[in-house]
Amino acid sequence: MIFKNIEDKTVVWFSKNNQYVVLESITATVLKKIKEKINSEKIKEFISLELQVPLKQSGEFLEELKEKFFNNDFNELEKSVDYSAVSIPEGLNFIKFYKINSTVFKVEFSSEFELSLIHPKFAHLEINKIKHQHSFVVFSKNKEIFLSVNNSIIKHWSESEVHFFQGKFSMEIIQIIHKKIEDQWLGVFHASAIGNGKKAVLFLGDSGNGKSTSLAILQANGFDCMADDFVPIDVTSQDVYSFPSAISIKKNSLGTLLPMYPELATTAEYHYKRLNKVVRYLKPINSNNTQSLPCNELVFIKYEKDHPLKFTKISKIDAFSKLVPDSWLSPIKENVNVFLDWFSNVSCYQLTYSDNDEMTRTVTKLFNNEL
Repeated sequence: MIFKNIEDKTVVWFSKNNQYVVLESITATVLKKIKEKINSEKIKEFISLELQVPLKQSGEFLEELKEKFFNNDFNELEKSVDYSAVSIPEGLNFIKFYKINSTVFKVEFSSEFELSLIHPKFAHLEINKIKHQHSFVVFSKNKEIFLSVNNSIIKHWSESEVHFFQGKFSMEIIQIIHKKIEDQWLGVFHASAIGNGKKAVLFLGDSGNGKSTSLAILQANGFDCMADDFVPIDVTSQDVYSFPSAISIKKNSLGTLLPMYPELATTAEYHYKRLNKVVRYLKPINSNNTQSLPCNELVFIKYEKDHPLKFTKISKIDAFSKLVPDSWLSPIKENVNVFLDWFSNVSCYQLTYSDNDEMTRTVTKLFNNEL
């Protein structure tokens, strides 16, 4: 376990399943004592004194914690799978070539279904057939999706886990374009990343709150789109790295964005019944896909009709509880320590708005350290 005090709580990380839990500090202290194999009677006395409860009640509390965090079997991290008996199909009909910086990827898909999971977000990177450096194959077998990279099967997923497949596909891309293996990434966040050449800010929020729309508006006002939905941060510098997938634009945002991006009027529309949404994709205006920038601010953004602009600092614990469940975080102990140290030093805000110009001015002030 790793313990990190943040504000008046303690975040505890469990290595067995790469899980983070936010606890009251007294509870975390008791877990430390259990982990250090301190005598149970002494722990009961400590609990009784701290909580001002009888020894019997402190004993019951102690047993509850042991059962929950020590005796209970957590879902362990996935074991490696032997794919030697699975053959990678050849001669697939759906083939795309994508170019990112100077690197060309050939991606083969076994059907239109697999194609639909990847191509819409990368269509703006498509080029004609050319010599490629990396070969991906996406295929289905027994209602499971497999991903092969350079003739080696990486992993497989059920069809209900397509978002995990999409995340792994993107992870393989960033490892190649940024020349960093998975162990060198701190995490990947479900957010939008905005940059100005000097620093980056992450915009977070539930689906439908306006992350991507805000990103598109800010891009039209001179900011760089570093990444949308998939934001990687590395371990060494804790910098945000660019990821060149398209910006997803929901149908109800078209009225706002069409004056800024007339091309959206004729852009292909995708209906995702599973997610109950209709989306178009906007090409990011960022040719520098090697960019990395420091990030010290997280902004939970929300568009709310007729709401006066409100920009406030929020509890880091509240921000942590929203950030972690939607993120992929490295399971390596050293990286966990870096992540917790990084997070404890970022500033967290809530931005609610209805006027796009006001939002843009506020974000500009944030970048200029004027707030």
